[in-house]
Amino acid sequence: LLINSPWDHLGSYVRPEITLAVIRMCRDAGAKEIGVFKNIDNDYWRRSALSENFPDEIEGLRSLAGNHTEVSIPGGRALKKASEALKVGFVLKASYDKANRTSVKSYRGPGMEEGLRLLAKIGAELGVPVVTDVHEPSHAAVAARYVDMLQVPAFLSRQTDLLAACGRTGKAVNVKKGQFLSPWDMRHAVEKIYSTGNKNVLLTERGSTFGYGNLVVDMRSFEIMRSLGVPVVHDATHCVQLPGGSGATTGGQREFVRPLARAAAAVGVDGIFFETHPDPDQALSDGPNSLFLADAPDFMREVRAFDALSKETPR
Repeated sequence: LLINSPWDHLGSYVRPEITLAVIRMCRDAGAKEIGVFKNIDNDYWRRSALSENFPDEIEGLRSLAGNHTEVSIPGGRALKKASEALKVGFVLKASYDKANRTSVKSYRGPGMEEGLRLLAKIGAELGVPVVTDVHEPSHAAVAARYVDMLQVPAFLSRQTDLLAACGRTGKAVNVKKGQFLSPWDMRHAVEKIYSTGNKNVLLTERGSTFGYGNLVVDMRSFEIMRSLGVPVVHDATHCVQLPGGSGATTGGQREFVRPLARAAAAVGVDGIFFETHPDPDQALSDGPNSLFLADAPDFMREVRAFDALSKETPR
């Protein structure tokens, strides 16, 4: 896509939306790589509004094309294949907006409209259920039209209006336990969703705040939350985060993902949540605590073995 003098001749009618529309059409037509060039030889171009708005607008779309479509579909296929070999279910989790980033400069995602459309497309192509997180009550009904399950972020797990809005969609709702909450306090989150008539609720343990910039997993949490009568999931990668540990971004300790996941499976959980990326060190978010995609099948087999042993052992 060469933006050159003919585009400049449009004068004040040149707008970032025009370029974005062309890029979307190229991507939807199957383009694997889209290059965008600015004509900086023309002095008018340098003064134009497009020149000022262009970089930020395109960065999100470039990330969308590279980080979401090209990564999620091949990665999803690999994870689905590994799940089928182990005879376990597979649900794909992805976000359209990471609203709780550490820094205002951090990557957030493609946004609601584009992101949800893309999630639905990926889920359909892979033939797997999709879950995404919502941050505002008004988003719940919209997101529910595109995905199979809604997730309430840990920082928002006490927000009554958000929990109720998710419950009213009738979709399954996964609530991440707040880092600041005890496992027994999660009964209130469950009751808030139950009050809408929706009984399809899951709870996820993602670690508890331990001083500044650190998290620990209390293994008692799984048994306590299961006693509430709901399935319980272990978030194997978020629980090894070091919030704010990298200054403007969250750090992590990837080396502890496997041992903590083994421990959780041994205690007894109903599912494992984990993040993966072909090259986590280049990921746009949560890289330090994410698994390498190539290591995911072995990780799944390992956890499955501990899960099987736990199920064979009398409780």
